[in-house]
Amino acid sequence: MKQHLLLGLVWALLIVFCTDLMAQTGQPSFPDAKKTGASELTYKIIEGAGHTYGYNIFSNNKLMIHQPTVPGMPGNEGFKKKESAEAVAKLVVKKIKNGEMPPSVTIEEMKKLKAIE
Repeated sequence: MKQHLLLGLVWALLIVFCTDLMAQTGQPSFPDAKKTGASELTYKIIEGAGHTYGYNIFSNNKLMIHQPTVPGMPGNEGFKKKESAEAVAKLVVKKIKNGEMPPSVTIEEMKKLKAIE
């Protein structure tokens, strides 16, 4: 429960940051890095609770998203396979590059990636 509250707080802060940045610059806060070269987005697979996996997303080597659990799922565990965490991390990076903020991932998308059953 505490982790869900923390995750909610992180998302709220990210939205506030993005909104503030957009207001200051008049531009989306995370432009398509592929097109503009303005932001280098990378990910790293991390270990989660109970021998599971999550991911961190970095923008210009600064931590942007810390996701130790499966997005949108209850509990504290991450993905059972490292490859599943990587597939979802790549999807999140793609969404950010396409200007989707927050880069929410649905259960259906994760099933399509075979990241969850």
